[in-house]
Order: sequence, then structure tokens, then C-alpha cells
Amino acid sequence: MVCFSKVCYFTVGQLSRTLQQPEDVFIPALSTVRVFKKEQTADFKLSVGTLRSNGILPPSGDIQLQAQDLASRLKPDSVVEDISADCGLITFKVNRKLLVQKLLEPFEKGKGEKFGLNSELFDTFKRGTTLVEYSSPNIAKKFHAGHLRSTIIGNFIANLKQSLGNRVIRMNYLGDWGMQFGLLGAGFGQFGCQEKLKQNPLQHLFEVYVQVNKEAEHNEDTKQAARDFFRQLERRESQAVSLWQQFREITVDEYRRVYKRLGVHFDIYSGESFHQDQAQEVVQQLQSQGLLKTSDRGTGVVDVSADGDMSSVCTVLRSDGTTLYITRDIAAAIDRKEKYNFDEMIYVTDKSQANHFYQLFQILLAMGHSWADRCQHVPFGLVQGMKTRTGEVVFLEDVLDEARASVLHNMSQSKTTKEMDDPGGTAEKVGISALLVQDFKGPLRSDYKFDWDRMLQAQGDTGVFLQYTHARLCSLIQRNEGVEAATFDPSLLIEQTSIATLQHLLRYDEALYHSAQDLQPKHLVNFLLKLCHLIAIAHRELPVKGSPQDVAQARLRLFSGACSVLANGMRILGITPVDKM
Repeated sequence: MVCFSKVCYFTVGQLSRTLQQPEDVFIPALSTVRVFKKEQTADFKLSVGTLRSNGILPPSGDIQLQAQDLASRLKPDSVVEDISADCGLITFKVNRKLLVQKLLEPFEKGKGEKFGLNSELFDTFKRGTTLVEYSSPNIAKKFHAGHLRSTIIGNFIANLKQSLGNRVIRMNYLGDWGMQFGLLGAGFGQFGCQEKLKQNPLQHLFEVYVQVNKEAEHNEDTKQAARDFFRQLERRESQAVSLWQQFREITVDEYRRVYKRLGVHFDIYSGESFHQDQAQEVVQQLQSQGLLKTSDRGTGVVDVSADGDMSSVCTVLRSDGTTLYITRDIAAAIDRKEKYNFDEMIYVTDKSQANHFYQLFQILLAMGHSWADRCQHVPFGLVQGMKTRTGEVVFLEDVLDEARASVLHNMSQSKTTKEMDDPGGTAEKVGISALLVQDFKGPLRSDYKFDWDRMLQAQGDTGVFLQYTHARLCSLIQRNEGVEAATFDPSLLIEQTSIATLQHLLRYDEALYHSAQDLQPKHLVNFLLKLCHLIAIAHRELPVKGSPQDVAQARLRLFSGACSVLANGMRILGITPVDKM
């Protein structure tokens, strides 16, 4: 099914009557036809193979003959003007005037925010509460470029779920506990300076952490001091806790500033420290349920093997009785279910943690938490070679600063750049969109090579191209204010260029549907990039200026609809559209 439901309703209704099956069984088999720039195509296609696999048609016999037979039993009318069969597919061509009229109706008077989101494709989607855990950097460290992927992917998933009607809880689960804080606490006592901490907090903590790590490599006293400080933390001794809280508050304040630049926000800042006591309760529960075993090394383990033969175990307790990261993750998951009663929980981390989440979900299920089946890990690959043009980069802000500076420079050199109130802010938004699109174009699990030159190109499949197209459409609409007042005549938009653009808009809900199914942004990104290429052709071939008023008005309606869909899709990706550049 697609946005253009009234046309689909005709097709599905005929199929239902012809084959005497409920209408909804045909939805999985019906989809839009891929658009080609110059080539005329049908609008929808029906897969006979899918009908066969679903038991609606006999699974044996020549599939092409089946397609031709079914096509001959479906009759064209005033809505669908042509029905044909080829290669096991039945294609439907809609009356062109009706296609234009119905597809552009939602955009009348600037509406269209919900275009594609109310599609019948999403009728089977379960709405509810979705908790997304993403970003999750470590306290007392500057925001590393490596955290960028978790942050922007998690933000995309949260945006998508929210746009489809879910209640979304955005959670940042900070790495704010563990032996590294023993090292940092001991190191601050040795190398720290409160004055430097006030001036450049994270830079100073980073320097202290590097120094104390070097010292601990060859100094047993430093290692012991780190163990002592962490023990004080676990005992909640006031001096240690006070310093730890200072580190945490400083870091969260700095992170909020970076998140604001990225257009990212969180509902909850949580962390491992919140679940330290609950982790001990988890150990007791595992023990009482007979799930906790003791290994030869004296550690506490849980069997996570498929056959229950201890061939694969997960360590949840050190030999000295202290808990680990996964023990706190188990406690955190149970606590979140009790607090937020989520319907699904999504973790966004790099693919190296896939086994960790497999073990987490297996242990939760073994403990009797059946909702663990509704928990999901979205893994992603590494960014290779993310660095400034002058050398290796350590921190994300260096990348953001350089992206903004590069876009600002390119804008200053371009003859088409418009005057604007805040060129730096515009350059920031365009630079971030360039980062996002380069990241989102391929499968998330894949590693990808960071490339400044390719990322910042104004032409080609880049975030800059998306922003340029949106700004160009905004300018066109602004220059022709008042033209919309004329009566809209859909028969003035039936040339191939406008039909191709409209046919592509039909695919918007399918792009969202595929992204919602596998939580991959590539479907939406590629849809938007194709839309921009079609808009570029329409700009050349369908001028508004100099055309008769009724023609100009019809074309402007087309461009307004395309602009609305482009902006909506960009926002779901986490991109803020710019009106000028």
C-alpha cells in the first residue's frame, strides 16, 4: 500500500472480489514501481509470486500465465486506465489527472506534515512506548568522534518511531562507574588543579587521565591508590563521591552543548552508577533461581549456551564479589521495565558489542523476563579515517568546527549564496547534514571511510545537495507568493517530468516503512536523494516564472509538495532544513 490509498483501494477491492479473499491479504504484494527520469512507467505493481507464497494463488504452474490470467480478470475504469502483466508482475497505470489531483491534495494551503505517515502500510505496526538508549559516552572524557554514530543513529531511530506515533523515551546511559574512576580520582589528587578544571574542564580531566594511566603502567602505588579511591566510591565515602559528582556534572554540561549543536536531546540522563546497588540484587536473584554458577577461577557465571551445557558462559561477578558492566546492564533493563513499562527497548552501539547484548537478552529471558524478546540491539560499523584536514582528530567538536568552516568558505565563494542573518548557523546545519548523509547512505553494520571532499560536494548524493535543493525550493516558493491563489488545475501537470516526481512521492511511505522494519536510515536517505535529482530536472523543465498563471500555480503546487516531503524526511534523519544558503 502507498500514500495514494484511494487508488490502491480500487486495486485491492477488485482483487478481493475477483479472488474472494479479504482485502488486507493483498497489501504485502502491492507496491509502487521504481521511477526512471525519462521513461514512462506504471504506478503500482502486484507480485504474483507473493500471492502464491501466501497461498492466495496455486503455487504450481507458469507464473507468467497466472499473471496474465489474473490481469485479464481485472478491468480498467475511470481510476486505473491500464492493467498489464509481465515477468510475474501485474502493473497498474492510474488516470494521470486523478493521480496529480489526489496526490497533491494533502499539500493544499501549506499542509502535508503527515503525508505518508497515515498510510495503510503502518496499520499493522504496534504503537506503544519505545525506549531508545544511544550515545552513552564515558564521563570525564571529551566527546570522541567515535560516539558520533551511536548518537546520530539513535536520534534517527527515536525520530522515526515518534513520527509513526510511538511514545519515545530517549535515554543517554553514561559510562559513569568502574575502575577508570578510581584511576581518575587518584590521578586528580596527584596531577589535578581546580583552577584548570574551571577554565577547560574536560580538557584538564583528559590530561589528568592520560598522565595517571602512564604512571600506573610502572607504579604499583598509583594502581593501589586507584583501587582505594574506587573502594571509597563504592562505600559512598563523601569526599570521593563529591569529586565524582563534580566530574559527572561537568561532563554532562559539556555534552549537552555538543548535543545542542547536533540537534539531539535526551529525556533521561542515566548511568551505570544508578544501578550499582540493584546489580547486587540481580546477583542474589540469579543465585536463588539456580542460574549463578562458580567457575574454576572463582568468578560467578551464567550459562548462555543454546544446549545448556555450559559451553558458553557469561561472567556476571568477579572473584572478589564485585559486579561487572553486564550485571549493571541486567539491573538497568529490569529497572527500566518497572519504571517506564516500555513495549520495546532499542540499544544503539557498535557491532563489537553484539555478543554482550545476546548474553544480556538470554540472561533476562532465563530469569523469566519474557519482555526481553522485545529488546533489540542495533549494531553499527566503524568510521575509518575521521580526522581534520591537518591530522588525526580526537574530539567530535574538531570535526563539527571544520565542517562548519568548510561550508562557510564554500558559501562565501559561491555566486548563488543568498544574504542571510546567520551564515555561521546555516553553515553549521549544512555541515552536520553532510556528516549525517555520508554516514547514513549505506548499511549501518558496514565500516565506512570518512571523506571530506566527497562529503561536502554541492552536487552528487550528499547532505549539502539535500540542503541546497530545499533552500532552492524555499526561494522559489517565496518569490512566487500569491500565485497559489489561482484555481488548481491538475491537467496542467501531466507531462512526464511532473509525473515522475509525483510517482516518486508515492514511494515515501514505503521508504519510511522499510526504515521502520530494519531501523536503517539508508532507505529514507536514498529516497530523498532521488527526489532531489528529480526536482533538479523539474526546475529546468517546468519553469514557474514566465508561465501562464494557471500553469505557474500548478507547478508551484508540485514544488511545494516536494519541498514539504523533503523537509519532513530530513527532520526524521535528524537534519534541520535551511531556507537559504
